Amino acid sequence: MPDIHALRRSLLAEAVARRDAEAALITALVNVRYLTGLASSNAALLVHADGTSVLCTDGRYAGIAASICPELELVVERLSARALTERAASAGVRRLAFEAHAVTVEAYGELTGAGPELVPLGRAVEELRTVKDEGEIDLLREACAITDQAFTDVHTKIAPGVTEREIAVALERRMVDLGAERPAFESIVASGPNGAIPHHRPGARAIEVGDLVTMDFGALYGGYHADMTRTVAVGHVAGWQRAVYDLVAAAQRAGSAAAVPGADVGDVDAAARDIIKAAGHGDDFSHGLGHGVGLEIHEAPLLGYDKTGKLVDRVPITAEPGVYLAGRGGVRIEDTLVVRADGPELLTKTTKELLVL
Repeated sequence: MPDIHALRRSLLAEAVARRDAEAALITALVNVRYLTGLASSNAALLVHADGTSVLCTDGRYAGIAASICPELELVVERLSARALTERAASAGVRRLAFEAHAVTVEAYGELTGAGPELVPLGRAVEELRTVKDEGEIDLLREACAITDQAFTDVHTKIAPGVTEREIAVALERRMVDLGAERPAFESIVASGPNGAIPHHRPGARAIEVGDLVTMDFGALYGGYHADMTRTVAVGHVAGWQRAVYDLVAAAQRAGSAAAVPGADVGDVDAAARDIIKAAGHGDDFSHGLGHGVGLEIHEAPLLGYDKTGKLVDRVPITAEPGVYLAGRGGVRIEDTLVVRADGPELLTKTTKELLVL
């Protein structure tokens, strides 16, 4: 994708010029990948306001960098950020924008002696990453398809006596078997009373008849992260469980439908949250409605009652309301979807009907 990476760098160069800087030093590895295609554990990128760029990495990645980014000048140095800061100084750069949110105090101290005045870039690359191109959405679509299929293949194995950890391992193994690079994040499997803990870590608890089981998981494919949550019942469904499930499902439908271009992220959250509040469970929905997904599992925009900003076309987000009842259990339902002008495009397509296993 050299053409798309060149376009992304040119858009960043325009942002650098608007910040009255002559170049930007990109050190957040996920942002280097977005701008060049290089995935590595050590790299930095120097982007001049005129659009010329220099990539630096160490000898472990030099070959792959040269192959993936043949259009870029390549510097091979272990201390990538320092090397490019010195390179900027030698090129006459006086004001060098840097990713303050991605640079430690120690690293900042090392860079300040290299020459240029360091000025904050802000989250300029993250802003570019928010709106996805269709190639990125294709990768997300495949990640979500793998996630859907893994659920289809594994959920029938949920039964009394099977542990949370066994279910999590089965989901993760199946996603890899289906072509995922790896799980997109540490899978959550929460059964019975553990379902009241939104980020419960799956353990040795065995599934029991009458449990609700919440599974939050996703596949990583081509660097892009899927995110889906489904809650199922085992054996039978109590009245309170059905009521909570139906409530969360209604909230999830409302939140998803509200995710249209121009919508305020707080209003999208409210579309789901107000339904849960009206049912008397406002205090039992303890997190935001959702978040952006892409090269990171959590990225802009964030959807919450205290968040600001508006959605635009081609922004992938999650919609994941939940109700958590301490000591009893909980329900969360989550999809990954793409904001579209003609209505949200659902990427995770597993049924949201309550399955009784």
